[in-house]
Amino acid sequence: MSQSLAAVVLAAGAARRFGGDKLSAPFRGEPLLHHAIRTARAAPVERVIVVCSDRVDVGDWPGGPPVDTVRIASTALSESLQAGVAAAGEVDGIFVFLGDMPLIPHHVAGRLATALDDHFAALPRHAAKNGHPVLLSARAFPEIARLTGDEGAGRLLKQRDDLAFVEVADDGILLDVDRAEDLARLQART
Repeated sequence: MSQSLAAVVLAAGAARRFGGDKLSAPFRGEPLLHHAIRTARAAPVERVIVVCSDRVDVGDWPGGPPVDTVRIASTALSESLQAGVAAAGEVDGIFVFLGDMPLIPHHVAGRLATALDDHFAALPRHAAKNGHPVLLSARAFPEIARLTGDEGAGRLLKQRDDLAFVEVADDGILLDVDRAEDLARLQART
């Protein structure tokens, strides 16, 4: 039985630690956010939903899967995630990508989709650390709706014993950009 999956790229944060417009910062010749969108489009999904503020330029993405934009005023992680789940509609699960993680290998999402089965969620792991993207089953959506403030799905996942883990050799699933020096460090990687 094939799964109906969507990808949500969370890109509504304030980027205070970065000191400005992080997602438009150049990384390997294009805005940082575009790397996350491209990786989300490589996932086995019907569509990609970018949740962001009015100031974020998502760009044009011809071809498939389509990229939809949901604009929100809040920078709260819970509200971004809830907006993405609501926009996804009736799906079996959603991948949650972070707009500031440019080095996630494209093959990871397909492995998570295969592992999800009847689990609450599927997560990639590297060196005993959970990474992104996370694939949440539809069973997680009611619990996501109850999150508040800057709370993401992490707390929910820590309480569960019905998770699937996929071991990944590439540490790109752990690497995000919080500060300008993080971007420079990732830029220097080959």
